[in-house]
Amino acid sequence: MANITYIGPDGTVRTVDGELGSTVMETAIKNNVPGIEAECGGACACATCHVYVDEAWTEKVGGPSPMEEDMLDFGYDVKPNSRLSCQIKVTNELEGLVLRIPERQA
Repeated sequence: MANITYIGPDGTVRTVDGELGSTVMETAIKNNVPGIEAECGGACACATCHVYVDEAWTEKVGGPSPMEEDMLDFGYDVKPNSRLSCQIKVTNELEGLVLRIPERQA
């Protein structure tokens, strides 16, 4: 397990346990984290699981793949630290990961 902290657009903080090997999106859905819609179920076919990776974590999480970049084009208020949470795997190295959820999803 790895602790992941989701910060909502209103500043609400939720820290949950993520199962190793799952995705950050699956962890959010399993724990009823508001703001992660995940309409495509994690197929990287929409942008409804968009998150902002905290600046302290961007290097460790890494950048988006070309396919993910294409999907982020459909996101709302995309920033340099934007990622689709369905494309971030939970690993031991991500223990303590901090993510912010945008005001709305695409």
